[in-house]
Amino acid sequence: MTFQKIDIKDLNMNAFQAIGKDWMLITAGDQSDVNTMTASWGGIGVLWGTDVVTAYIRPQRYTKEFVDQQKCFSLSFFDGHKKELGVLGSVSGRDANKIKDVDFHITYLEDVPTFEEAHLVFIVEKLYEDTIKPECFLDRSLDTRWYPDKDYHTMYVAKIKSIYKKQ
Repeated sequence: MTFQKIDIKDLNMNAFQAIGKDWMLITAGDQSDVNTMTASWGGIGVLWGTDVVTAYIRPQRYTKEFVDQQKCFSLSFFDGHKKELGVLGSVSGRDANKIKDVDFHITYLEDVPTFEEAHLVFIVEKLYEDTIKPECFLDRSLDTRWYPDKDYHTMYVAKIKSIYKKQ
């Protein structure tokens, strides 16, 4: 099976299920080095007249270094593979070759790394980034609950350049 580019108008996905329950991989790098992480926070919508995604990465995540070095990254969605996504979200690429360990296979779409095992891939281009600020919480309990270590996520807003579906 191969990836086929689809029009965003033909996208049929429940983002709440795909991101929040099934999870996704945020992946960046180049031909020489790639890293990925599992994410269950993010969004899809329209901002600045552009179809966008939002992705959130904590500062200590190794994948953040890769996302910060590249103009584009991928969001990959899977049918199943929950065990593998669990490993990719809990093991650091600094410490192990976690991609090899879960037997995933890197492929490139538009020179952006993703995985052969994915069934849906967004290729996105960064437009904006900012760190979540504790003073901006209107509900202060969110800061206490989600940031006891004060390791505030960087939020990336990225333009959806392309969507690929496994055919």
